Amino acid sequence: MATIEVTESNLQEQIDKGGILLLDFWATWCGPCTSFAPIYESASEMNPDIIFGKVDTEAAPGLAEAAGISAIPTLMAFRDGTLVFAQAGALPKPALDQVIEKVRALDMEKVKAEMSAHPDHAAHSSGSDNT
Repeated sequence: MATIEVTESNLQEQIDKGGILLLDFWATWCGPCTSFAPIYESASEMNPDIIFGKVDTEAAPGLAEAAGISAIPTLMAFRDGTLVFAQAGALPKPALDQVIEKVRALDMEKVKAEMSAHPDHAAHSSGSDNT
């Protein structure tokens, strides 16, 4: 599956689909972003069960701001509507593959229970890596 453009108008729809959603926040002028793009595209073709979205931070600055993006590229992973991973920096293929494996392996009942028990440590508020 090819990557899709994610905008302010379709982000919630993509998150609500459930399953795994990876988001690459990028910009055309960003060298590391352009280096990461073919790795991300290849991963999208190798993992057709995952939605791979790209957010152009120049075209959607409000979305980037709302997501707390302070550096690009930034990769975010949602699983079943919950943010479970966020990290700035271009990943090499093995690291991206590892993120995908860890997100797939998450026990989402446990993740959601932990987030309910400690809402101040929720991934969506801290932007931390929960994988």
